[in-house]
Amino acid sequence: MTTKNSNGTLLTTIENQIATLEFGHPASNSFPRDLLARLTRELNDLSNNPAVSVIILKSSGSGAFCAGASFDELLAVSNQEEATQFFSGFANVLNAMRNCSKIIIGRIHGKAVGGGVGIAAACDYVFATNESSIKLSELAIGIGPFVIEPAVSRKIGKTATTEMTLDTEWKTATWAKEKGLYAKVLETATELDQEIMAFANKLSVYNPEALTEIKKVLWEGTENWGTLLYERAEISGKLVLSDFSKKALNQFKK
Repeated sequence: MTTKNSNGTLLTTIENQIATLEFGHPASNSFPRDLLARLTRELNDLSNNPAVSVIILKSSGSGAFCAGASFDELLAVSNQEEATQFFSGFANVLNAMRNCSKIIIGRIHGKAVGGGVGIAAACDYVFATNESSIKLSELAIGIGPFVIEPAVSRKIGKTATTEMTLDTEWKTATWAKEKGLYAKVLETATELDQEIMAFANKLSVYNPEALTEIKKVLWEGTENWGTLLYERAEISGKLVLSDFSKKALNQFKK
């Protein structure tokens, strides 16, 4: 299935019980609200699809993996309700990944910022390349990584998340692997795809019920995300309306 409009593309292919879910957007694979909603729906559909045992989540092109939230949409929000709804889009995606009955393999081929780091953290097993640096730049634009923090902290711990949050500079793919965000880091995109397909093919022949049950075990202790992430979206929604945040977003956009 393919959905394509001015708010980005979403492509799903299913072969040998492996679903490959690819999102894309011209602005460094950033996420407007519509694309977040489509990704959430597709993850929920794949979760209930008996023809799928494992999901590969990837993004388009050879540049950035994901630049996080769409700056254009962040600048366009004009009230608390709109702003909270925007950040709730990321909460919806993370909860869909958490609740998905399938193991999700992340293909991180390039840099990930903000929400892109959160999506990588919510994957169950992640492959990356040496180009896959990560950054949480939210404090620099007047907000903070409130919605994605639970996903990032679950994967790399509070100490490393604190380091990323307060020091808003790039962290290397090697750093991300040492902290546990990435399981494997490869030299090239070709090697990345070879490793991912070998791993996905291995998982796809395992007992689907066993995979579903182990997924539940791996995500134990996150049951409060159904409310927590939306409370965090409210905090971000309030902060993004501040004069500080508007000025910073305009500066970053330039």
